[in-house]
Amino acid sequence: MIVEILITQMPYLLHGVWVALQLLVCLLALGFVLGLSLAILEVYGHWTLRWFGVLFERIFRGIPAIVLLLLFYYGVADFVDISAFTAAVLALGLRSAAYQSQIFRGSILSISHGQMLAARAMGMSKPMAIREIILPQALRLSIGPWTNEFSSEMKATSLAYVIGVVELTRQARYIISSTQGNILAVFAVVAALYFIFNWLGNWGLYRLERKLAVPGFEQGGQG
Repeated sequence: MIVEILITQMPYLLHGVWVALQLLVCLLALGFVLGLSLAILEVYGHWTLRWFGVLFERIFRGIPAIVLLLLFYYGVADFVDISAFTAAVLALGLRSAAYQSQIFRGSILSISHGQMLAARAMGMSKPMAIREIILPQALRLSIGPWTNEFSSEMKATSLAYVIGVVELTRQARYIISSTQGNILAVFAVVAALYFIFNWLGNWGLYRLERKLAVPGFEQGGQG
């Protein structure tokens, strides 16, 4: 009976996975662009920009994800008409940006300062040296730590159900309500789906890290 229910409802669960993956890609992309920009500002920017980066990071790392979701959905919706999905992307994406900024900041700082001095001595401008010399190395070094952020945000997508995003967790609640039970079985399948996609994502990132690894430069070129 339970197996038949799960087989029948599997398309709905897979649709929930698809929504969760779309949410994950959008929030990670937002977090990547903004987080990398903040990291560069914190390392190379004017002191006012550095303080802005620190303030942003402290605020969005210090507020629980659920509170951010509620603030963006019910707070921003008072002024701008946004969907639950968009609110989730903004709330979780800005939170991810705060965490990613520290990943990239650490990777940038691990690059020997002598490389920047050498680039400037060769006539490169600071923006060019950052773009051509520092960032390619820093991004490669950040892949390992970034896998933790991927896993964290993959699981955080399940929180979007509190503002009505019909992702995997909410689909599971719908199935439990419609079948009047089977909580353990349904959420066991949900847990397995989260585990599989989380494992696949980390497997891909670890393969990318190994492919881009440069022997002798594992410690950011220091030494």
